[in-house]
Amino acid sequence: MLNKVCLFVLFLSFSTVSQSWAQKQILPAIPKSRCRISFPSDSRIEWFCYQVKSEKTLGNLLGLYLEPVLRFNRIDRMHALQGSYIKIPINLKDAADFTPMPQGLEQAKNYRRYLLLDRSEQFLGAYEFGELKFSLPIASGRGNSTPAGIFKVLGRDRWHRSHRYTITGTNILYPMYWGIKFHIAKSGKALWLHSRDMPGYPVSHGCIGLYDEEMQRKFYGYPKNPQLLDSKRLYLWLFPDGENEKPRMYPDGLPDVLIEIK
Repeated sequence: MLNKVCLFVLFLSFSTVSQSWAQKQILPAIPKSRCRISFPSDSRIEWFCYQVKSEKTLGNLLGLYLEPVLRFNRIDRMHALQGSYIKIPINLKDAADFTPMPQGLEQAKNYRRYLLLDRSEQFLGAYEFGELKFSLPIASGRGNSTPAGIFKVLGRDRWHRSHRYTITGTNILYPMYWGIKFHIAKSGKALWLHSRDMPGYPVSHGCIGLYDEEMQRKFYGYPKNPQLLDSKRLYLWLFPDGENEKPRMYPDGLPDVLIEIK
């Protein structure tokens, strides 16, 4: 019990103790290799690998820092259940302030809205005239199924559904809510930014997924209290009038919005 209290106080005080001390004195020693998913920006923050005991234990451990730690891991709560391994920063404030995206972007200075998606980081940055306004974790496509390049917004659909894929184990077409179309391949397949579950690594067939715990509660029954709603946030940032809009197409794109994927 004393060790658990020490851990809680340690985190709330933003301690800068060493990773090895935290592992040896507070938690069972777990090799970093157990947290096998890695990103270039991992080296910016000192962290240790933690095996989740239960949703309640993780919530009690992290408190108000649960959401920033999930974002640091690029996972949703469905992927932070008992037995999973996650990275926890030694100083939790590092998670709260974390973004791997640049604060300023020269190529975005002439655009009212500009998106930069970094596949190596599994993150996007939303820019207004070159200044970062917010950044969000993503789940892009496996391999090179999400192409690099400069793209335009070609369409939007608040209630979009996949025409190809279903929710695993069901006949329900996958809900791609808050959908933003940005590319049509030569095969005719369209790629979208949209709601999906977030496992912490590239997983799709080419589309780009964002948090939507309201969608997850509706179709998976979890989590009970949705908090991570990034697909909605991005959609309404691009289309402030879009919450109750019908689907729209933009064959020529939007002149003041670009999407860059690298």
